[in-house]
Amino acid sequence: MSTRTRLAFLLLTLPVVAFTLVGGYLGQAVAREDTYRHLRIFEDVVSLITENYVEDADLEEVMTGALRGLTSGLDSDSTYLSPEQVARLESGAPAAGAGVGVETTSRYYTQIVAVRDRSPAARAGLQPGDYIRAIDDEPTRRLSSLESAERLRGAAGSTVRLSLLRGNTSEPYDVELVREALHGPNVTTRMLADGVGYLRVAAFPAGASAEIERATRQLAADGATQLLVDVRNCAGGVFDEGIAAARLFVATGTLLRREETGGDRQETRIEATAGDGAIDTPLVLLTNFGTADAAELFAAGLTTGGGRAESVGQRTAGRVSVQKLVRLPDGSGLWLSWARYRHASGDPLHRRGVEPTIAVNVPRVELGEPAPAGDPILERALEHLGAASPQAAGA
Repeated sequence: MSTRTRLAFLLLTLPVVAFTLVGGYLGQAVAREDTYRHLRIFEDVVSLITENYVEDADLEEVMTGALRGLTSGLDSDSTYLSPEQVARLESGAPAAGAGVGVETTSRYYTQIVAVRDRSPAARAGLQPGDYIRAIDDEPTRRLSSLESAERLRGAAGSTVRLSLLRGNTSEPYDVELVREALHGPNVTTRMLADGVGYLRVAAFPAGASAEIERATRQLAADGATQLLVDVRNCAGGVFDEGIAAARLFVATGTLLRREETGGDRQETRIEATAGDGAIDTPLVLLTNFGTADAAELFAAGLTTGGGRAESVGQRTAGRVSVQKLVRLPDGSGLWLSWARYRHASGDPLHRRGVEPTIAVNVPRVELGEPAPAGDPILERALEHLGAASPQAAGA
């Protein structure tokens, strides 16, 4: 493809993308006018690069960078996809069957959102908020969240090398993890103090709400008159399952609001209906920065929605948007957040998260250092319930 041809293709494609992002996607005339004004500037920049840059510019690479740049100003789950990535997404081919047990997003570097229980990442001491600066020595600065997820997965037994940053540290900490097929239970239970049942939800795949209902009734049969429901480090899963689980505990009122785009913004209230709220056991939620996606809808529905529970711990991740693929003429595409959830009050939930009723400061340790003994969030929740347990330190 000649430079002139590539330049023409670039200038023809960018209006389509920009109109999709800012004009057609939002459906606002003012936004369209702004788009065209910026496109004229963009055309000037491309011409200046072609005429003045000291080397022969690879306009295909310039175009890819420009398209990535357009989506970088959106939320961290929206991105540009190459034709190859679109083909893989549309093929429905399953991802590689093994990973290290992290949910990630893209925030300058790849950032860890949550760490799965008993996974290679958990055993290595990785935590929500840690940054992965490089994967197998490939910098993550220019990787989308989807690309990072692809590189973290692979054949069971294979290794992946991560270069990590935490807090204000300037020197990365390198760790090599062995990928595993992760098949741990999604819901587990046990009794803590007298009358206090502990319900751990590690993930919200299809069927999770039914598992939660069965587990909660079993705890009641075991003598639980109060519940601690732990959704820390719980991310991913099916949004509808998080909402269905909230319905188990909330009998009346608005749980959440869902806002969608489609020319005009449309908002739907998600209300409790007849038959909801069958489980009336008093409960407290445990949350942290790794509580995201379906677990975050569950937490919001129970706390700021139905007012059914208090929460103890840390603010949740603020990641409750829904994505869809918008195809472009050359086979590439945009992976765009087109819907998001709000608190029942209408206050933002996406990017903001759910603030805990009782905030707990959890000491952070340096990468590579052993975690301190005990569980401050669990211990504070038991204290709030007026209970004490010798098991708390090892929970």
